[in-house]
Amino acid sequence: MAELSVLLVDDEPLARRGLRQALSRHADVVVCGECRDGREAVEAIASLKPKLVLLDVQMPELDGFGVIREVGVARMPAVIFITAYDAFAVRAFDAHAVDYLVKPFAEERFDEALSRARSRLRQEEAAELGRKLAALLSDASARPASAPVPDVVKTPVEPGLGRLLVKVGTRSVLVPVPDIDWVAADDYCVTLHVGDKEYVLRESLAALEAQLDAERFVRIHRSAIVNVERIRELHHDSPTETVVVLSTGQRLRVSRGRKDVLERRLGRAR
Repeated sequence: MAELSVLLVDDEPLARRGLRQALSRHADVVVCGECRDGREAVEAIASLKPKLVLLDVQMPELDGFGVIREVGVARMPAVIFITAYDAFAVRAFDAHAVDYLVKPFAEERFDEALSRARSRLRQEEAAELGRKLAALLSDASARPASAPVPDVVKTPVEPGLGRLLVKVGTRSVLVPVPDIDWVAADDYCVTLHVGDKEYVLRESLAALEAQLDAERFVRIHRSAIVNVERIRELHHDSPTETVVVLSTGQRLRVSRGRKDVLERRLGRAR
């Protein structure tokens, strides 16, 4: 990665100055802009197109999570949340954040977060290349042998991804998305459960969710997404606890906040 363009978003001038100083130690970083609130951030992200946003969680009018909602997860650059409260950490990761920093933070912790951002961006670039390759293979397989291959590689335009290119050792495996039973979050990666096989994809659960077909896949927990066509039963073990049973026999807990969404998708029992 040649140059890392970074947008600073914090309503405190001293905080923005501190972030600039922390970034000044990294030769490949260019601060492309500063924003004092969430509204400015939404406009700056659209116009400046930074690769990374250092985003304060608590701001007047539109907070950090509101910025992501306004921009849209699919169009949001990589994010490192800046917060004064560690309690925001879980929501930060659920909102497609690369990392979060609790004020005040040490230089070592800042450098660690920046390193994670660089790694995420490299992975996303590799994933985009994989998606283009998958689309090319799909297009080529449907084309007569005598037909020329177009110069422009088309990315899938149907709702959700059709397949995923996953690195397995020295190979890259094409995994058809409809074959996925469920997806589990695993730190900064996800595990795709496909029958009796498992594949590790270097992408966050939130980032993958934004690319999947919302009619086929539903998030049932902060750390799990299921293919609704693989759901066999719902077990209501208690008034507050629901368990999904997949066709493979796998049992997965449904969080209370996502139970209604799942039941609306499946249709309530009569």
